[in-house]
Amino acid sequence: MKKTVYIARPIPSKVREYLDEHCHCIEWQGEGRITRDDMFELLSAADGLLTSGTRINAELLDQAPKLKIVSNISVGYNNFDLDEMRTRGVIGTNTPGVLDDTVADLIIGLMLSAARRMPELDQLVRKGLWKKGMDEEMFGVDVHHATLGIIGMGRIGEAVAQRARFGFNMDVLYSNRSHNVEAEQKFGARYCSMDELLAQSDYILVMTPLSKETEKMIGRAQFAKMKATAIFINASRGQIVDEAALIEALQTGTIQAAGLDVFEVEPVDADNPLLKLPNVVLMPHIGSATHATRSDMAMLAAKNMVAGLSGQVPQNVVKELRG
Repeated sequence: MKKTVYIARPIPSKVREYLDEHCHCIEWQGEGRITRDDMFELLSAADGLLTSGTRINAELLDQAPKLKIVSNISVGYNNFDLDEMRTRGVIGTNTPGVLDDTVADLIIGLMLSAARRMPELDQLVRKGLWKKGMDEEMFGVDVHHATLGIIGMGRIGEAVAQRARFGFNMDVLYSNRSHNVEAEQKFGARYCSMDELLAQSDYILVMTPLSKETEKMIGRAQFAKMKATAIFINASRGQIVDEAALIEALQTGTIQAAGLDVFEVEPVDADNPLLKLPNVVLMPHIGSATHATRSDMAMLAAKNMVAGLSGQVPQNVVKELRG
């Protein structure tokens, strides 16, 4: 008898066809967004949940007594209450690897856009404000041959380091829980302390997962240690940065600019001061958002799901929930 999977978000047709071969799939059929009560009703019969951000906590798990596996269509899994899932024996999986190059491309785009002030100057041209003799007012800074500091040298960090070193001849520094020998050998990355990275880097990229240890790890003290010409990039999780401290650093010239794909509150509030600052490039948490990559992520999540429900060990069980 096929196991029942609740699909909590739209997925490509080929992924749905794959799941239908192996599972009995259910999803919300009503109009508008599903209510929490309706979701709980669907989950009451589910052995598996395919999602990308549903909060997996005691309240939800109480309503899903048959649930064996939650498969996230994302690398991050801060929606998992790991203690509750561990206590109840619920497997949690994610989708690392398949999005690394796509996210790395966006990060390089944020670096270039912030350095060369692309969104700001695009608006200048569109508004008819481009006048002769104003070249110096539109100057940016170079990316090539600059120093990039990466906080968190995981897979995506490595993909960025590769582009930075071989595409732009950048020197790469990194701060990590442990040495990444492969990054050192392949890209000439140099391991250093956080303080050294902050002080020496022209571009500072945060790529750590969100945890109790990393929440607001970048705040006023860290921005104060950066160069006044530094450009700060965050494409990991918004809560890793003290957003009020970042806004202050941008407003006061403590740092030169920023490129952000993530924020403390998403979507961004309309009155967020970041929206009015010309020296920040803003993206709507869209790092992995290409058709090909999102399809690959959904398929990997589906394969994790099928493996877990068939008694196998899924390829991508999150490390805190591995047996």
